Amino acid sequence: MELEAFVAVAEELHFGRAAARLHRGQPTVSDAVRRLESTLGGRLFDRTSRRVSLTGLGRALLPDAHATLAQLRRFQQRGRALAAGDRSPTTLVVAHAEYTGHQLLLRCLPQLRDRFPDVTIVPEAMPTTAQLTALRAETIGLGIGWATDGITGVRARVLSTERFVALVPVAHPLSGRTELSASELSTTDLLTWPHQINSGLCDRLLSAFRIGGADLRIIRTADSVHAIAAHVAAGTGIGITVESALDHEPPGLRVIPLTGPSTTADQVVLTPTEPSDTATALRDLLLRASAEEPATCRRAVRGVTP
Repeated sequence: MELEAFVAVAEELHFGRAAARLHRGQPTVSDAVRRLESTLGGRLFDRTSRRVSLTGLGRALLPDAHATLAQLRRFQQRGRALAAGDRSPTTLVVAHAEYTGHQLLLRCLPQLRDRFPDVTIVPEAMPTTAQLTALRAETIGLGIGWATDGITGVRARVLSTERFVALVPVAHPLSGRTELSASELSTTDLLTWPHQINSGLCDRLLSAFRIGGADLRIIRTADSVHAIAAHVAAGTGIGITVESALDHEPPGLRVIPLTGPSTTADQVVLTPTEPSDTATALRDLLLRASAEEPATCRRAVRGVTP
């Protein structure tokens, strides 16, 4: 419970929302975090009456917490399978970060299952930083995430280079633009992903604004592009995401690419230094599928005709 509470609060940065997500009372979640902090001998969060933020210790331990919880879930799943009489020894855990192109994975997994029918394939949502920890520990077999600093001890191949895009209400003065620069969004109320979920993407976006001499003003974060789109539709601000997170233009919104330095991010497929045959096969399927993906698909998302 302590690790689950830590991860939930770290991702929500709000004890009430974390408690609702875990279907527990807020005092229970707060007590669990305090017990973990007592065990570790340091604070995981800075708390005030208005905000919750991760401490340096919390940021450092969050990837390990994600990896540990993922390993625990796999242990439980494996135990249930063995108890039910399933003696199959081979499992491939495929981790994927939020905002990555899930359509590619959906296309490739049936082909992998056909080639390796005796392998149990376990998809697992996991931030990129946690994937790196899990890959080095060999508790997952393959990951799909975002290029970030510190990719060492694993193999990384670029799946695609994705543009940042803005989600803008149709009635907004900027909705008629075909491209937007960081400077044009300076001091604008922006909504995007939490840094602790996609630190590589956040750092890349921050770089784009710094290079453009603009002020990056993020007023709200959300852990899914659908949540970002809902807040934009409600008039909260302008959303920022990446092309691969969208498979259609949300109703009532315009999808406008950002232009300028650092306004793209590399989506990568990650494997251990010595991947299994199954992981190697899935990596190759993903790379081939990405290379074959029609450019018209992405233009359709932005409403641009070829």
